[in-house]
Amino acid sequence: MPMFSNDSRQFKFDVLREISTEAFKGDLDEAEIQARARNMVSLSSPRVRCCVYKEREVLRQRVRLALGEMADDAAAYNPKQIVQVIDAACDGCTIRKIRVTDNCRKCMAKACMAACHFDAISMGTDRSQIDYTKCKECGACARACPYNAIVVTERPCYAHCPVQAISWDENNIAVIDEEKCIDCGQCELACPFGACEDISWVVPVITALRMKTPTFAIVAPSIQGQFGGASLAQIKKSIEMLGFEKCWEVAIGADIVAYHEAQELKEHMEQGRPMTTSCCTAFVNMLRIHYPQQYEENKSSLVTPMIALARKLKQEYPDHGVVFIGPCVAKKQEAMSEISAVDYVLTFEELLAMLASQNIVPEQVEAGADSEQASNFGRGFAQAGGVAAAVQQALKESGDGPATCVYADGAMECKKQLTLMKAGRFTANILEGMSCIGGCIGGPAAIEQMAMVKGRMVKENRENPNHSIGESLEHHVFKDVDMEVTDKKEEGEAR
Repeated sequence: MPMFSNDSRQFKFDVLREISTEAFKGDLDEAEIQARARNMVSLSSPRVRCCVYKEREVLRQRVRLALGEMADDAAAYNPKQIVQVIDAACDGCTIRKIRVTDNCRKCMAKACMAACHFDAISMGTDRSQIDYTKCKECGACARACPYNAIVVTERPCYAHCPVQAISWDENNIAVIDEEKCIDCGQCELACPFGACEDISWVVPVITALRMKTPTFAIVAPSIQGQFGGASLAQIKKSIEMLGFEKCWEVAIGADIVAYHEAQELKEHMEQGRPMTTSCCTAFVNMLRIHYPQQYEENKSSLVTPMIALARKLKQEYPDHGVVFIGPCVAKKQEAMSEISAVDYVLTFEELLAMLASQNIVPEQVEAGADSEQASNFGRGFAQAGGVAAAVQQALKESGDGPATCVYADGAMECKKQLTLMKAGRFTANILEGMSCIGGCIGGPAAIEQMAMVKGRMVKENRENPNHSIGESLEHHVFKDVDMEVTDKKEEGEAR
């Protein structure tokens, strides 16, 4: 039974599951994997692309990404290039941005011709026609047409990229500018052909587990509700069954980050400077790359919850590896930064493939009591507004007054609010930015529908004994753990 209704995500999952199966056996051979992947698309299979040969080439490049290699055989290995373009898949979009449709009546007004300042439109036999050697794609003709017969169609990847990091080469294949890219993964979510994909670290993680290297898994708060009706305890136990020594909640790190950000926010308020949160890596990348002044003046100095918990674990267990599991693509970039204590990052998609390869069904796993629980406020980092709510709670628990907050829902809204901050027109005390609409539960590698996840989280967290951030931090002590980004320049050196 297919796991996804989206064919490109299903193909990606099938490849990851196949590779996970072989990696756990220790018999990983790229030629054999490529041969089996080729059989996933047979001559008798239903076509989703023009031909079987195109589909096989797309799958071949998917296998390369799943193996941790560059999709393009000819490209030099670049660990900074997390999101890549599968060129064989990037040919389904409408190449022409401006097109004349059948709605054109070849009217006498000829408003389109009058509106064009480049002499790119003329009247053909049945309708107006565009000379694309002259067209500047300004859209003036489309705005002028009384029949809406001329349409403007942006490529989904470009339309959803908040920082204009996508362009096209001479063959009209999408190209990602790594100097602009914030690794938000919005192009992955938007591309209807699965041409934008992230490189995988499944193989080195499984290799470490197979070699019995002591390794911890740390899971994002958004993992709740992602695996059917499985509880968080069942999910954590399932992950441990893969070979991880123990699975920890990153929400524990969120509790300590919320506490420290509340203290830092008080300093910002005294100085009359708004503060931006540090939770979302893509949002922080947007700050650092595209709003450097606000990054220096307004960003919280705290590390992300992922780094906070990883530093605690590395301090207490220096011989252990740490693997983060979440719905976020940008975390792979963050894990390679100089400040990181995380060794590898897996997405929920990749975890699902690993579980499937070992026939582990979280809903069927027996799990005992879980003593390492975070507060509901730390778990709330997974959802829209949850970070600011946790900081507000930390202020309340320390006896301080409330702060005014603005939540930027999605990368486009983040950009809008940061532009206001740059112009000196942002009036709240704290800006919580999340590059994914709805928060992390809407991430590019999330598995379940957002509404379903929200409901499951609310139901499960009613039973959580840690009702305050203080109660969580009394149990999970972060003594002598460095909570700050030691050098803000280092934070982006992995780019």
